Amino acid sequence: MDELKSSGKPFEISKRAVWEAYKKVKANKGAPGVDGVSIEEFEKDLKGNLYKIWNRMSSGSYFPPPVQAVEIAKAHGGGTRILGVPTVGDRIAQTVVAQVLEQKVEPIFHPDSYGYRPRRSALDAVEVCRRRCWKADWVIDLDIRKFFDSVPWDLIVKAVEANTDPPWVVLYVRRWLNAPLQLPDGTLQQRDRGTPQGNAT
Repeated sequence: MDELKSSGKPFEISKRAVWEAYKKVKANKGAPGVDGVSIEEFEKDLKGNLYKIWNRMSSGSYFPPPVQAVEIAKAHGGGTRILGVPTVGDRIAQTVVAQVLEQKVEPIFHPDSYGYRPRRSALDAVEVCRRRCWKADWVIDLDIRKFFDSVPWDLIVKAVEANTDPPWVVLYVRRWLNAPLQLPDGTLQQRDRGTPQGNAT
């Protein structure tokens, strides 16, 4: 990982970016995806696996594997929801892209936005709500039903295009949207909208 920039590749993605993405994925732990490879297994050939991700991403030949669908019970009853679990390698690739997007969008996010943001958590949001309860005696609680299942891809792509310069960011976001979902019985489900609920990092 000593060379920091790509050479002779269509897309300028540094090896350092892949290394930093790996460190974030390792810190977050997480279950294996469809390939059954855990972080520990991935690390048995860490240099080779990270090189493969960098080489494929910087050459434009990276295609994500299917996302493992895992059914989890909803916190307050009412059935289950599907959680999408990417492979360790794919989480690293997603984090490479997320790091580029984060630099552009983090400064323009609303201060009261807490979801999927660095150094912010649900507990931070609860703390703000607690403080505000002393100032107001009303609350608005909204939930967009099945948002992740139904969000149109063109809106996601449009938002990404508006907030990034490198063309490879949009390319890989499109490919992730098109990646099939592997159901618990092993069948692949193609989608034309929505995204499995999961987190790249």
